[in-house]
Amino acid sequence: MTASAATRLAGAGFDWIIPDWPIAPRVQALVTTRNGGASTGAQATLNLGDACGDDPAAVAENRRRVQSFLPSAPIWLRQVHGDEVVALDSSTLDAVRAHPPVADAAVTHESGVVLAVMVADCLPVLLADRSARVIGVVHAGWRGLARGVVENAVAAMDVAPGEIVAWLGPAIGQRAFEVGEDVVAAFDDDDVSPYFEAAKPGKWHADLYGIARAKLNRAGVRDIHGGGFCTFQDAARFFSYRRDRDTGRMAALLWLAP
Repeated sequence: MTASAATRLAGAGFDWIIPDWPIAPRVQALVTTRNGGASTGAQATLNLGDACGDDPAAVAENRRRVQSFLPSAPIWLRQVHGDEVVALDSSTLDAVRAHPPVADAAVTHESGVVLAVMVADCLPVLLADRSARVIGVVHAGWRGLARGVVENAVAAMDVAPGEIVAWLGPAIGQRAFEVGEDVVAAFDDDDVSPYFEAAKPGKWHADLYGIARAKLNRAGVRDIHGGGFCTFQDAARFFSYRRDRDTGRMAALLWLAP
């Protein structure tokens, strides 16, 4: 984000995250936390999800507050833990705002188009090429990772993967993410076994960050930053579906400045 926007965030007392990654200044990004909004109860306070049982007026106000830091309204997706990627440009914006596309990743070459994914334990992955020609954002839960959503997003950017820089945002940490044999089996064809640690009979602790890095490496992306958060453990800062079930959603937002 610009220095002025970062100053505004600090002045407002928001603890939202500005990714720290070695990318051209034209690439702008922001990740919200659960703080700084108008929602109450289980969705307190900055819930951006409109299907969480929250007051629609509160969600609208929360989105308005976030949009005040953005060049345009974010393009929200109908996320289904799949592997679909949608390419967005100015000719499609009206249509996708009226009918959000069913996808778990988006890419664009155009400035001012704000890509967005919502998360509450799943991993948001931000992608940008070093020349700031194209950007992508990915909603990467275990199902999407197993189905290849990260690889599909890299391919959709249509640049040499070695030119892409990635940043991994807030997600559930390995110690808090216990999974069963079905999750391990979903990755049978992938070399990600080091990222499943035995917990007890029939249960493993899954490392979403490690799996995502392995998937990015497989796709040819080597310059990877971020990680190290745990949405489950940090209840003061992050929503977590695994922890609370009835909860809100945060957003990872990415755009190209003119």
